Amino acid sequence: MRIERVDDAGDARLGDYRDLTDIALRRVREPEGGLYIAESAKVIDRVLAAGHRPRSMLVQEKWLADAERLTAAHPDLPVYVVPGEVAEQLTGYAVHRGALASIQRPELPGVAETVAGARLVVVLEDIVDHTNVGAVFRSAAALGADAVLITDRCADPLYRRSVRVSMGTVFQVPWTRLPAWPEARELLRGAGFHLTALALSDDAVDLDTFRQAGHARVALMLGAEGDGLSRRAVQAADSVVTIPMAGGVDSLNVAAAGAVAVWALSPARPR
Repeated sequence: MRIERVDDAGDARLGDYRDLTDIALRRVREPEGGLYIAESAKVIDRVLAAGHRPRSMLVQEKWLADAERLTAAHPDLPVYVVPGEVAEQLTGYAVHRGALASIQRPELPGVAETVAGARLVVVLEDIVDHTNVGAVFRSAAALGADAVLITDRCADPLYRRSVRVSMGTVFQVPWTRLPAWPEARELLRGAGFHLTALALSDDAVDLDTFRQAGHARVALMLGAEGDGLSRRAVQAADSVVTIPMAGGVDSLNVAAAGAVAVWALSPARPR
């Protein structure tokens, strides 16, 4: 393991971490240099298992054993060991989860490649809360969705909070970005998907009724917090579905609604 001890937050070797603070990462989708930051040994494990290329790792002394295990296949990877106060100066937050890694951002695949062989994909339109994006990925992985497609204004799944909330499943579930409507509609229809909007509408059907129709490939569309799916998205849909509600409640948080809908429509669930 290539260990380098660093006591100065201004050291040039730490530029990936210093220049991409939590606040800075909120503002950009594709940071300069094409990298993202992975946090915690569990997440870094999944990053490396997914084949993403690490640039360096940053740890505190007490977590060197984790770093040694994680970097076993990358003996030339620099591991920067810093005091806790230096880690906090670099990132703008207290680092409690053992390790950070700077990872080269992979090139996103095309839509056709991402959905090849998929039966259920989740489409996220302009969901800007990173926690919700991460939670949807976690539900997709756990409940049987095959891929996630996101619009251009959707929050970055590789932002550290999205990664953390997803428990690293953003590296497990295939995903890519969609073009704008109506081009996105034509791509998905051309691939054989039935576009299904989760929204309130007079002509909406409940999830169980929709499932009985037996569509071979379904693209489940989830909209932004507050406003829901845009008018263009709903107009692009082949069907509109709802979750039956009780207690006078008319909607759920988008991540919760997505989990319910993915479970209801999952091809893995017995009919």
